[in-house]
Amino acid sequence: MGLSRRRFTREFKITAVQRLQQGESVAVLARALEVNSSVLHRWREEFRHEPRRAFPGSGRRGAEPDRVAQLERKVGQQALEIDFLKGCLQSIEEQRGLQAGELKPPSTGRSKGSEREGSR
Repeated sequence: MGLSRRRFTREFKITAVQRLQQGESVAVLARALEVNSSVLHRWREEFRHEPRRAFPGSGRRGAEPDRVAQLERKVGQQALEIDFLKGCLQSIEEQRGLQAGELKPPSTGRSKGSEREGSR
């Protein structure tokens, strides 16, 4: 048999934090509520950081997973747009080069040393 995690309501957590704010000792309150003192410290910090959004319920942080997924999609979309625009820019640069009279083909990535060896 596995141990299941205990779940506490938002009201329970807020009451615990309020008792801490009223000066009750963390150790005494932890024993009274039968929770670890580190849990009380975490609850207090979460409540201190953003009281209105603290303890959204179900052990999850509200819409954060949705927000992360949304941002990942946006990053992917922008990466595709950047690749597309780079290709467009390269094409425009090649056309300008041909119009200006440069009849050189686009670079093949070879170094000058390898070109000299091939022409001998």
